[in-house]
Amino acid sequence: MVTGRRALGWSAGLMAVYGVVRLLPGSRDVGTGWTAGHLALFAALALLGVGLVELWRLGGRDSAWGRGWLATGCAGVAAGLAQAGIDLYANAVSADRAARSEVFDRVQSVPGVQPLVYDVVPLLLYVGLIALLVRLALHRAAPWWSPVLVLLGTLAMAASLDYLAVGAALYLAAFLPVITGGRGRGRAVPSGA
Repeated sequence: MVTGRRALGWSAGLMAVYGVVRLLPGSRDVGTGWTAGHLALFAALALLGVGLVELWRLGGRDSAWGRGWLATGCAGVAAGLAQAGIDLYANAVSADRAARSEVFDRVQSVPGVQPLVYDVVPLLLYVGLIALLVRLALHRAAPWWSPVLVLLGTLAMAASLDYLAVGAALYLAAFLPVITGGRGRGRAVPSGA
């Protein structure tokens, strides 16, 4: 079973798999490359959701701020899962890229879908993730550079999806102290802190 801490590592690894698959010839066409990459992305996002809960738990469960950042990150995870699910569905029901684009156009034309699934809410994942890591760093339960590396990884992926594997490597480096219990031995912050 994948624990919360290990979920962070698996999430980064699967994100890297998606990034590498995207770079392979034919992976953006309708077919198995698209499906394999998006299944890796879907699993990475689901595991990152588990990891967010672990980061919140390690930071102390009694904080309203912590619950708020967890909810923010989980909203972003839900939007990302919806987006990956739509991508998988569109690929499964389409014969070619043009047909898949038509499916995307139909889905995205539904009022509210664009901001909820594509433009605004997915960004909340990164806001919540960085905030939870900052919270841990302030309590010395994670090093100060963990949220910095996640920010750099996020910026790399935002610059180009071709840098997904680079961003995933930065995420893994950021998560390692939490996964291994590194600095501060990954201890949970006492309640009320």
